[in-house]
Amino acid sequence: MHSYFDMIWRTILAFVALLVISRILGKQTISNMTFHDFATGIMMGAIAANLAFNHMFPILFLLACLAVLALTSYIASIFSLKFPRTRHLLAGEPTMLINDGKILENNMRQTHYTLDSLNQSLRQKNIFNLNEVKNAILETNGELSIQRKEQFEPVTRKDLNLPEKKIFFPVELVMDGKLMKKNLRENDIPEKWFLSQIAAQGKELEQIFYAVRTSNGKLIFDCYKDGLHHPIDKE
Repeated sequence: MHSYFDMIWRTILAFVALLVISRILGKQTISNMTFHDFATGIMMGAIAANLAFNHMFPILFLLACLAVLALTSYIASIFSLKFPRTRHLLAGEPTMLINDGKILENNMRQTHYTLDSLNQSLRQKNIFNLNEVKNAILETNGELSIQRKEQFEPVTRKDLNLPEKKIFFPVELVMDGKLMKKNLRENDIPEKWFLSQIAAQGKELEQIFYAVRTSNGKLIFDCYKDGLHHPIDKE
């Protein structure tokens, strides 16, 4: 029984240690993962797994390993910010794959980027025809950045000489039946007015599952019971 409690304790400790280190290293580690971030993540996972399940190593020994790894990664990040050469060494450099509509075969070969991968990445950018692409760059995090040819660029309000339209940032006002009073205050939305809008829908606050003010200023409500005759989201 003691071994089970020890395993639970070590697993919780490993989770907390990873959480703390991730907070210290910042969001970059989990968002735009470069070579440096990938190596750090793999090593952190391996050490944390040993911390949780490998009883041959003392807990303090593994925590010290995590601390050294976190410190090394943090110092490397500082060097990357201050010295471009170090940044290129740790994170790599963007690679041009398409230049002025032409595929650069040598760069594709050097990055081991296949035509299938290129076409898939283009489709994910809503581009199904290669002739729409002017430039394409493979970023250090593996994402493909696209610049369309001018004739294929989407039309904007400025192109059509339309007046500017006021756009709000979407604000969540009710989540899981709870009124988000902080969001109301920060966005100057009177609580009484908002509750009156709910009443105008013939509903009460307790019946609202989710409510949001969209970017065009409209309110959208979703109720717990939507009155669907053939619901498809049954548990």
